[in-house]
Amino acid sequence: MKNLILDNFFHHKEKKLRDPLWHFVVKGLKMQITFSKQEQVTIMHLMGDIDASNYTSVIDKAQEAYNDGARHLLLDLEKVPYVSSAGLMALHTIARIFSGQMTQTKDGGRPVFRSLNPKQDTSAKDHVKLLNPQPAVEQVLEVVGLKQFLEVYKDLDTALKSF
Repeated sequence: MKNLILDNFFHHKEKKLRDPLWHFVVKGLKMQITFSKQEQVTIMHLMGDIDASNYTSVIDKAQEAYNDGARHLLLDLEKVPYVSSAGLMALHTIARIFSGQMTQTKDGGRPVFRSLNPKQDTSAKDHVKLLNPQPAVEQVLEVVGLKQFLEVYKDLDTALKSF
């Protein structure tokens, strides 16, 4: 029943952006992560909040994709209603992974949070892009400055062609 409700809400994109019930239905769901591939781009589809309860899983899945040979990652955020500070760290860490930079500490596997320099390091933009973030999520990305490192796209075709 829950999937039927979610499918109905996700089918009507314009409605979901304004419907508070949509956020209620998705908020609190366990994070779901799936992958697809189009041409040379791996698409990581996320569903649910990215927060302290799951950010390491999000990073681990992206790391697995990188280890399996993915070099271009499109993060589909259409079904992510909320990103906490831990979620922001996950996005930052994923950008570092796909930029080929060291991202894990030796003692516990927690991501190292280091600054990216937009003037010196453009590799994050070359390898990781965001698709369809919710307005609230996009606003947070803007406020914290991640949009200067990660390009945001509203449609899949344009995003795929940007790699």
